[in-house]
Amino acid sequence: MNQMILHTPEGVRDIYGDECERKQTLEQKLHQVLASYGYRDIETPTFEFFDVFSREVGTIPSKDLYKFFDREGNTLVLRPDFTPSIARAASRYYPENGGPVRLSYLGRTFVNHQEHRGRLKENTEIGAELIGESEADADAEIIAMATSMLLASGLKDFQISVGHAAFYESLVEEAGLDAQTEEKLRLLIHNHNSFGVEQLLSGMRIEPGIRKILVQLTQMYGDQTMLEKACALTAGLKAEKAVLRLMEILDLLKIYGLEGHVSFDFGMLSAYRYYTGVIFRGYTYGTGEAVVKGGRYDNLLAHFGKDAPSAGFVVVLDNLMNALQRQKIDGMAGQERITITYRADQREEAHRKAAALRAQGRCVELIRVG
Repeated sequence: MNQMILHTPEGVRDIYGDECERKQTLEQKLHQVLASYGYRDIETPTFEFFDVFSREVGTIPSKDLYKFFDREGNTLVLRPDFTPSIARAASRYYPENGGPVRLSYLGRTFVNHQEHRGRLKENTEIGAELIGESEADADAEIIAMATSMLLASGLKDFQISVGHAAFYESLVEEAGLDAQTEEKLRLLIHNHNSFGVEQLLSGMRIEPGIRKILVQLTQMYGDQTMLEKACALTAGLKAEKAVLRLMEILDLLKIYGLEGHVSFDFGMLSAYRYYTGVIFRGYTYGTGEAVVKGGRYDNLLAHFGKDAPSAGFVVVLDNLMNALQRQKIDGMAGQERITITYRADQREEAHRKAAALRAQGRCVELIRVG
């Protein structure tokens, strides 16, 4: 027998036994939080037409997609990101001006990372999208909901890092940077290379105040005092509007009583180009990847023919499971199993007993001996 068929391809894995039970228990706990906020489930296909995730949408780069063809020659892709799929479905099935739509989902995403480095190529994600609401109340709701889900999982030591996509984009616009320079700048900020940013911008005719902020972006993170500093730096600039929005969101999170888990990062940039407003990620120790990621995308649904402001997020279950395991948080145990052993002459009694226990919601396993 070919031993290779017993193994999984690189980037995917089997989940079984106790780990599978813990994962299912975690899914149920997180789903309960979504339902408590009034979100209703939606299921979208595992694969979609390529155009749903095209470059114009601003999601995963084409080179990282799993692509194949149907019989008619259409290019299909395995879903790399839930948000465009939900945006497509919402644009088709939910009417204009029908009030806010709250949708939740659970499923797998597939990204063919070129540099593997131990990262899974198939992940389970559970998340939510709030469609048709543009106010800061919606931003605060999704951040509060993401925070509540992490608390429900048993995590205590975590941080939700919040930024704003328009903060960086407005600075780039006012600096008058071309697309090529902006790409270089984005990479340098992503790598926290403030010296490289200073070198890149040196010699360019940029207003000194804007240059100063761009160079400092990699250090502009911290608690709510960072909001006050950012507001002073951006006075009179377009970027000030993004800071004021974050201040409003913080005030709302204080009403939820969840502000203690929130920090701010003005150098946060997302690989998803469809984000237009608040963006956030959740981190904890035990995993180098974000366990939560999300933000506001007010222009995405227009790509599918419906103009509706929206915001959403996902919890990456595989990353969260790793963190819970490494932090030795044992709140995910599956339901207790009862084993009933019986001999042939005890068959009827054993089955009656098992049926009675199952009617009470217990898990019962029957084993015949002898």
